[in-house]
Amino acid sequence: MTVIRIGSQSFNTNIFLAPLSGCSDLAFRLIARECGAQFCFLEMVDAHSLLGSHPKRFELLNTVEADTPLGGQLLGEDPQMMLDAAQILLERLPKLTVIDINSACPVKKVVKKGAGSALLLDKTRLFSIIRLLASSLSVPVTVKLRGGYHRIDLYNLEELARGCESSGAAAIFIHGRSRDQGYSGVVNYTAIRLVKDCVSIPVFGSGNVFDPLSARQLLDESGCDGLLAARGAFGNPWIFRCIKEYLHNGVLLPPVSRSARKEVLQRHLAYIAKFKATSPAGQIGFMRKVALWYLKGFPNAAKVRGRISTVSDYESLVDFVNEEL
Repeated sequence: MTVIRIGSQSFNTNIFLAPLSGCSDLAFRLIARECGAQFCFLEMVDAHSLLGSHPKRFELLNTVEADTPLGGQLLGEDPQMMLDAAQILLERLPKLTVIDINSACPVKKVVKKGAGSALLLDKTRLFSIIRLLASSLSVPVTVKLRGGYHRIDLYNLEELARGCESSGAAAIFIHGRSRDQGYSGVVNYTAIRLVKDCVSIPVFGSGNVFDPLSARQLLDESGCDGLLAARGAFGNPWIFRCIKEYLHNGVLLPPVSRSARKEVLQRHLAYIAKFKATSPAGQIGFMRKVALWYLKGFPNAAKVRGRISTVSDYESLVDFVNEEL
């Protein structure tokens, strides 16, 4: 059994579901857990939004008893604001085991505010956030990095990693691309290995983990302690079980059958209907997005995608899945 220790917390897995903005909601996490995920993050939470007055600001925190162990990730640029938001997170979700600081989001509107990947260029601010949260919270504080801003910058990355550890970070999650790369281009395993080699805390790598073989490659070439599954879990929640089986036993599980894929999609849609607190239009729009994830590799997928885009309610979508997939 793999045991990872992050600060005061121990986890029986080194394969985590990443915090995926607009994707890893409660329905997604429950499906992932049913398919082998043993640790999940909430969707990324914007500290500004959490501290605001919008009546829907707590919707991202929706959870149930089975949704554990669970971590939270905060996005923001001001140390005190981040602490205030973290305290709200822990008050509303005392079962959270980790609070992660996002300094990796590449989205332009986030970076313009000085948050996300912008913190890669402002080490003093990032370290201040880590120090304040690590010294004030009852749970371990971790940090998500990228390999650089405009490009992979190993010198700056080493300074960042060492500074994160000395500031109190209990683990580092590192995406092996620069901010400018976004989610395209080559994942730099050397950058992840550098972080692993220069700190004593656990290091998790991420980037292009789409199957057991890519997971094995990331771990072997970077030497990191664990990995984050992100886009590779879209419509493929079995990735957690498949990676675990391959890493532990060297067994590549057979592809999931069409009927099993259909069954899990139906269950995923039912969870969205039950737990997604939004307008009917917003809910069906999200359901269509999720259904499209599962269609990859299906015969006549392009034709089916076009038809799904016209479905206007949950019952019709369920009927469509039953009849067409």
